[in-house]
Amino acid sequence: MPRVQEVLNFKHMTDPITPEEVIPAAPADVQVGVAAPVQPRKPFGGRGGDRRGGGGGGRGPRGPRRDRGGDAARSEFTQKMLGIRRVARVMAGGRRFNFSVCMVLGDKKGRVGVGLGKAADTAMAIDKASRHAKKNMITIELTKNSSIKHNIGAKYAASVVEIRPSPGRGLVAGSAVRTVLELAGVTDVTAKVLSRSHNSISNARAAIEALKAIEKKRT
Repeated sequence: MPRVQEVLNFKHMTDPITPEEVIPAAPADVQVGVAAPVQPRKPFGGRGGDRRGGGGGGRGPRGPRRDRGGDAARSEFTQKMLGIRRVARVMAGGRRFNFSVCMVLGDKKGRVGVGLGKAADTAMAIDKASRHAKKNMITIELTKNSSIKHNIGAKYAASVVEIRPSPGRGLVAGSAVRTVLELAGVTDVTAKVLSRSHNSISNARAAIEALKAIEKKRT
């Protein structure tokens, strides 16, 4: 078995330490006291540009934002939401919740419609209500002053509505009837809800039924 050679230059921790052992001498090819060159720091993001976006890279300033085509199709009509509520349906595994939305659409030039939409998402329910209102839209015949020719009235469910012309008074109405007449472009009228019903959907549909009396005949 080979004999292990002992290390003779091993120093005990109690032996004195010379300065040459603490600070080794620098090599001849290295200049002492000269700092190494600092590399330039890359901008945040790695592709140039400012520190906010991290991008850019010489692309220049951003151009104007392009308009989406979805809003242009609905700019013809003005829409207002009469109400939104959460409804529940009892299923085998429990209750399933949906959202019911009532919308009124009109161009303020004689065209108006009321729609009802129901879906699991509010955005989808609003879209359904808008499409339903467009499908059931009516066109009424107005006078030169954007009023009606004679008294009209109708009943829908428990709601009874009566609309009378009143020159020079503007639009005098309340509840959902005012919303329907405003989006239809009707002025100088006085509307009255003769029933005790406070259901906005029934009042709006009663106003639509009353306006059907002056609806333009389709040729």
